[in-house]
Amino acid sequence: MNKQVEVLPDISALVDRALDLILAKLSTAIKERGQFTIALAGGSTPKPLYEAIAKQKLPWDKIHVFWGDERYVPPNHPDSNELMARQAWLNGVNIPSSNIHAVPTLDGDPAVSAAKYEQHLRDFFKSSPQGFPSLDVVLLGMGDDAHTASLFPHTPALKVVDRLITVGNKDANPRITFTYPFINAADSVIFLVAGANKIPALAQVFAPVADDFTYPSRLIQPQGELWWLLDSAAGSKLPT
Repeated sequence: MNKQVEVLPDISALVDRALDLILAKLSTAIKERGQFTIALAGGSTPKPLYEAIAKQKLPWDKIHVFWGDERYVPPNHPDSNELMARQAWLNGVNIPSSNIHAVPTLDGDPAVSAAKYEQHLRDFFKSSPQGFPSLDVVLLGMGDDAHTASLFPHTPALKVVDRLITVGNKDANPRITFTYPFINAADSVIFLVAGANKIPALAQVFAPVADDFTYPSRLIQPQGELWWLLDSAAGSKLPT
C-alpha cells in the first residue's frame, strides 16, 4: 500500500491538492481505459471540491459518478449526499444522466436498496458475484468518532466482508454504504479531513496498535494508493 499523509495550510489548499490528484487520476484512467469512475463522500468538507470540479473542462461523457454512502432519505431531502453533489457539481455540467449512479433510497427497505445498488455496481463493472471491482477514486471523510463512509464504530456493517454494499446505522437511522473491502479494492482512496475536532481520532487511526472496530477508518487499507489530506487544524498534532 502506498500511503501518503499531507498536511495543507487550510481548506482551500486541501481542495486544490485533492483536485490535482483527481484530475491526474482522471487523465490516466481515460487514457488507459476510456472512462473514469469516482465515488463521492458526503459532509461539508468535499463540497468546495465538487464546486471546483464543476469549473473544469472535462470529458463529462467519460466520467461515472457513484456514492460511497448515502443517508436513507429521498434524493431531494436536505440531508441527501446526492442532492449536495448535484447542487455543487453535477447540475452545472453536461454529464449524461446515465453516468450518475445514485444510491436507491425509495424502496422502503434499506436492505433491498443495498442489494439493488450492489447489483447495479456488479452489472456496471461486469463483476463476478465474488469479485470486488476497482473504482479509480474513492473519496472519504472521517468523523470525530473515526467513522468513514457509513461505517460506524461497533456496528454490524464493519463485519460485512463478502459484499460491496451493506446497511450502515447511526443512532437507529439506516444508511447505505460501501463495505470496507470494496473501498480497499480501489485504485486510489483519498481522505479529506478538516478541523481540530478530528485530532483524537486521527491519533488512534495512525497509531501502530488500536482497535479497528472502535476506529473504523483504520480498516481502510487499499490495494492501491491511500492519501490522507488534512488541513492544518486536523494535522497539527501528528507525529513528525
